[in-house]
Amino acid sequence: MFSYAPLMATLHKRKMNKVDLQKQIKISSSTLAKIGKDENVSMKVIDDICRLLQCEIEEVITHIKEENHQ
Repeated sequence: MFSYAPLMATLHKRKMNKVDLQKQIKISSSTLAKIGKDENVSMKVIDDICRLLQCEIEEVITHIKEENHQ
């Protein structure tokens, strides 16, 4: 499972919100909703976010281990 909690912190540091991000990288509202629900988005979206924010992927997304995942 992945979490976009680092992205929210990175946006906060840059005094941006999710709508600012959506407009600047031109993603759909459904993609923005997926980010808000920690659902999968394309690597292109992750790349676009990293490029816009000039940050590393660790500042956007983190992997969370799921217990008893089979």
